[in-house]
Amino acid sequence: MHISRSRVFGLGLSATAAAVAILFPVAANAQNQLEQVVVTGTREAQPLRNSVADIVLIDNDTLRDSGVGTVEDALRRFGGLQIIRNGGPGQSSGYFVRGTGTSSTIVLVDGVRVGSATLGQAEFESMSLANIDRIEVLRGPASSLYGADGVGGVIQIFTKRGKGPLQVSGAIAFGEYGSNEGNVAISGSQGAFDYSASIAHEKSDGVSALRPGDQFGNYNPDKDGFKRTSGAVRLGFTPVEGHRIGLNASQNKVNSQYDSADYLPPDYNPDPSPDFRNHLKTTLVAADYRGVLSDLWTTTLQLSNSKDDSLSGGTYPARYKTDRDQLTWQNAIKFSPDQQLVLAYEHLREEVMADAFSTKLKRTNKAVVAGYSGQFGPAALEASIRRDDNSAYGNNTTGSVGASYALTSTLKVRALAGKTFRAPTFNDLYYPGYGVPTIRPESGRSGELGLAWASGNSSASATVYRNRVSDLIGYDPDPTGTHCPAGYFGCANNVSKATLKGGTLNGAHRWGGWSLRATVDFLDAQDDTAHTRLSRRAAHQESLSADYDAGVWTAGASLTDIGARPDSGKTLGAYALLDLRATWRFMPQWRLEAKVLNAADRRVEPARDYQGLGRQAWVGLRFDTKGL
Repeated sequence: MHISRSRVFGLGLSATAAAVAILFPVAANAQNQLEQVVVTGTREAQPLRNSVADIVLIDNDTLRDSGVGTVEDALRRFGGLQIIRNGGPGQSSGYFVRGTGTSSTIVLVDGVRVGSATLGQAEFESMSLANIDRIEVLRGPASSLYGADGVGGVIQIFTKRGKGPLQVSGAIAFGEYGSNEGNVAISGSQGAFDYSASIAHEKSDGVSALRPGDQFGNYNPDKDGFKRTSGAVRLGFTPVEGHRIGLNASQNKVNSQYDSADYLPPDYNPDPSPDFRNHLKTTLVAADYRGVLSDLWTTTLQLSNSKDDSLSGGTYPARYKTDRDQLTWQNAIKFSPDQQLVLAYEHLREEVMADAFSTKLKRTNKAVVAGYSGQFGPAALEASIRRDDNSAYGNNTTGSVGASYALTSTLKVRALAGKTFRAPTFNDLYYPGYGVPTIRPESGRSGELGLAWASGNSSASATVYRNRVSDLIGYDPDPTGTHCPAGYFGCANNVSKATLKGGTLNGAHRWGGWSLRATVDFLDAQDDTAHTRLSRRAAHQESLSADYDAGVWTAGASLTDIGARPDSGKTLGAYALLDLRATWRFMPQWRLEAKVLNAADRRVEPARDYQGLGRQAWVGLRFDTKGL
């Protein structure tokens, strides 16, 4: 039976409205969230309640208590991202913010851009939640603040920073599929020094990433598990009040098995028998200074280096390495407590070394940024403009403007519009037999309207958006031989346009020991050239959670529902995942934890021919103390 997109859109919005009306869904305590501070929306700290942009804050308590086990699952449940993973935990994953592709979202760690410059994405499968303090997700146009690839938005991960007396924490847990994990962390401050350090290790035997009978014959019945080790250190020295010198370093390593095939002579038939593995190591080192020079002027200087080193394959693994050096100088000028101008300069050098390339490839990007945010009684205004000058793909100027107005003490309306662009990856530009150095960046124009309500321990919000993207970069088979260089059998090209539109409703309600939250997203993602829905995008996604806190014990459940989506000529079926969790605090600093993921044991196909884990029970022990 055929159902029109408009009817699906109407059904999705109706379901969303019903969910919000019943549950008033969103984060934990709505009153506490009003006082939380975010950075990503303006590049400087501001109360979340004042932000004109659509920002989701996933704080440390939520990451710890929600039962999610991976960064991807946290982003899907709380950030509204659609996640596509090539199998279970530890496998390569993609992420869509408002329907934009994985390479159209910027990922930052403590202000530093991370990820592969060949693929154009960050590898969340290498990251551990144990080292993360909070995650901020900016949904909407972000190129005017952060440059290339901010079409869908920005995901910024903040590692833990020490303050106050010594705090020691640790956890250990065991689960089915031969899974276990453990972590330990310390943090605090002493005199002028602050410190934080953590280390985590995770392991799972998993299942075969592919299902039998996959379209390319790559299925191997062996288990595709993973091992992941992560560590982070963050140090600070404050010689005088208002002036801090910081140093932070982190490293993530993942060794994951996956299914694929070698095509070797003499017959070049697919051979899936080798042990295919992805050895990925990411490192980040950054030094920064932040100084309050006067009541008017605060300056921040950061120097950083990030590396993304992947060795992946079977009989003949291939290496891809990205090396980034970044300099950021940012100045915040406060004309008054409610009026601020941000001026920044960024210099980014990217270098790629890969077995596929005959030499090292480099490009540099220089950018200047100006942003303004101001409060005028019940009204707020935010605007920004940025100029990028890139040695590989030329100049781009982007801007955005947004405003909000408090209709009452509890109800606010907002609007925002911006221009964005996505840079070609090194593969798009230079990969042998595919890349084209003259390819143009993608460009986008995005607009959104939002309504937010908060009263006491209840909150709800609604956002509708439309994003038109031109010059989408993709594979051009070039049957006429007119678009690709001589000798190419197809190449990267600006092949199409897309329109992304949809709506998001969030809300939360808390009374007594009960907390309810829900998020419902609807997405209509269309390829305007082929007149088809963009691959792997679900028309709707919902997340519902309920928790009860009785003091010494807690219990909760979460339901995540993902709609059907097209993938490589096949429509993948919709599915729902039910997760259950409980804790028992048997001593003030100790608690026993248990959870059951995919409690209904649903058969999940996260991407065509791939499979996720079935039901998985976990039990663990957590220790957390302050003031030792």
